[in-house]
Amino acid sequence: MEALLSNYVEESLNQYMTRNAVFLSERLFAEFPSEVNSQLLARCYLTKNQPHSAYYILKGMEMAQSRYLFAIACLEMDLFSEAEAALMPIEHLCTEVPNGAAMQYLLGIIYRDTARMKRSVEHFRKALSIDPLFWAAYEELCMLGEAEEVAVYFGDAAIPCVQEHYLGNPSDCLLIAGTDHSLGSSQIFGFKDMSLCHLQQKEEEKPRDICQNNHGGPILRGAVGQITNSCCNTPSLSTSPVCTQISDTAPPSPVRNIQLHQSEGSLRPRPQAQKEFVCENESEQIRGSLFFNSGLRRSARLAASVRRLNTSKGSENKEKSFHASTKLNSETCTSTSRQGKLLETSEVAVSELKTTSSSSSSTANVNSIQHEIVNTKLRRFVSDTATINSGISDTLTLLRILGEGYRHLCMFRCKEALNVYQKLSSKQYNTGWVLSQVGKAYFELVDYLNADYAFSLARQISPHSVEEMDVYSTVLYHLKEEMKLKYLAQELLLVDRFAPQTWCAIGNCYSLRKDHETALKSFQRALQLNSRFAYALTLSGHEYVIMEDYKHGAECYEKSLNVDARQYKSWYGLGVIYLHQEKFEFAEHHFRQAYHINPFSSVIMYYLGTTLEALKRSGEALEMVEKAIVTDKKNPLPKYSKAKLLVTLGKLNEALKILEELKESTPHESSIYALMGEIYKQHKKYDKAMLHFGLALDLKPSLVDVAKIKAAIGKLNIPDEIEDSLE
Repeated sequence: MEALLSNYVEESLNQYMTRNAVFLSERLFAEFPSEVNSQLLARCYLTKNQPHSAYYILKGMEMAQSRYLFAIACLEMDLFSEAEAALMPIEHLCTEVPNGAAMQYLLGIIYRDTARMKRSVEHFRKALSIDPLFWAAYEELCMLGEAEEVAVYFGDAAIPCVQEHYLGNPSDCLLIAGTDHSLGSSQIFGFKDMSLCHLQQKEEEKPRDICQNNHGGPILRGAVGQITNSCCNTPSLSTSPVCTQISDTAPPSPVRNIQLHQSEGSLRPRPQAQKEFVCENESEQIRGSLFFNSGLRRSARLAASVRRLNTSKGSENKEKSFHASTKLNSETCTSTSRQGKLLETSEVAVSELKTTSSSSSSTANVNSIQHEIVNTKLRRFVSDTATINSGISDTLTLLRILGEGYRHLCMFRCKEALNVYQKLSSKQYNTGWVLSQVGKAYFELVDYLNADYAFSLARQISPHSVEEMDVYSTVLYHLKEEMKLKYLAQELLLVDRFAPQTWCAIGNCYSLRKDHETALKSFQRALQLNSRFAYALTLSGHEYVIMEDYKHGAECYEKSLNVDARQYKSWYGLGVIYLHQEKFEFAEHHFRQAYHINPFSSVIMYYLGTTLEALKRSGEALEMVEKAIVTDKKNPLPKYSKAKLLVTLGKLNEALKILEELKESTPHESSIYALMGEIYKQHKKYDKAMLHFGLALDLKPSLVDVAKIKAAIGKLNIPDEIEDSLE
């Protein structure tokens, strides 16, 4: 009964029948309350997103896999101290088990979320050294700003490690007939597979001969419950202008040779994209385990076949038994291609055995068949090894490109990231993840039109993905695309109403409609779903600043920085608050922190220059503003700030030249005409001064600016000496 129920629970999990798996696993645990069965029940609870149930089932258990699952449940519940306490006693086992990188990754997440960044970085690096294909650990290093060159992680030095994971020990695959390969060791972290097939094989196969996944290699799987706080998942600065998005030189096209199916006027995703989505769901369903026992290695099956061959003695019954057992083992083979090869070899051996048995079943003939099988095995192993090595090299090459682009993006070197992503093949480039990264790069470059284009293509390819859609909603917010933003929010609500990205998009939609109270409620809902979602905290701070509630805005920004210290837009937001409060020293500190994290943002440079100007440090301010102009020539704010600084320094003609250029590019900005009026007044060209003051009033500036302009008009005919005395 125990074996039968265990088999059906595993089968239900494999078929994503979570409810059925939980029910049967509860019956199993009630009847046979062992720790192994409690682990199976906990896996079911975690798969069904019930970490509290898994927590109480596993609490106090001592087995390594029980502690591992308990730590995952604790992370889901934000109980970091308990998760650490569960993993520390078994941390030393990380390098002793296949894919122990998952344990190191889990420890890195714990230390990251408890602000012990140095230890967190150490564990993420250990995870990559154990398993170079552990992409999630590399992402964490990039977001922490601690990733080294991609060759360190995905270079030639990683090839032997990947080979060891995929091929195992090559000597194990070349077993010689008649050699005793028995081992006394057992797997430490492997969950028991109580299926009927496993029970049949259990008596005759040793633990070392058990394959580690259905493709002949170790399962490469990340830990569950990871909290992703991308430093790029932040909105554009709320006060930055939406400038003309057409560059002087056309940017690289976000898509190449994309193939979509047109049906009834709508674009549908390719079947490949749908397949990728299913695979992602599959990885979520089987989470929580480091590796599973699911089959036999080819070497073990071949050795078993040879041993049966030695004991056949020409008997017809034993011939049939040999053929049946070989076929059974072939059906549990770890790869379809290897199934065919092994069956072909076995059938040749059986046919030769029958031929020799019809005449005389001699030991010499049997030995010749044994050597033929071993030689065939050796040739095919060498061929398979060459193919696998080629695949490993191609995989690492792909990861080097993706890793380099992602690292550039996390360091806000967006143009370099775009150039790297262009090196990808069209198959890899035209995927939802890559196009989303391209959209984020354009977003950071304040190129909202190209960002919108890239994100819309990502939506077509992966319509059921919510990742990075919070950034897309901010792009639409700055483009004032109310209808598209509303449609995006409705779609995300249908896809996953429990994703924080969905509620961030809804909040941006309400914010665009000036309903700031409802927008704040939406952002708070996102935080209820994920209390460590830094993007929602940053957006909440922006909303409070718009409502001039600086106290609550500062609290939101500070909470965001507690989650992610590299959230540069929270540093920027705090700087804006202190600038409004005329606390210029504090404003400079926070703007410099933001500038240190992202030295490529022209908006941050502009505000830092404005703060330095308020501190009467005109030389430093002018230098910073000139950097902002070079960084983004389409942004008019740094140019206007430079003109003001030149007026302060007495360089009126240079300032007037810059303002004339701005008047051509942004003709509806009243502050430009007002400053030009001040310059003409100092040149004592009162007619031109009056003309530009009038043009500024016609553009309907704010009430404060209206008062300043009218005061300047009233002083036009007053001599400068009298004006100075009045001031």
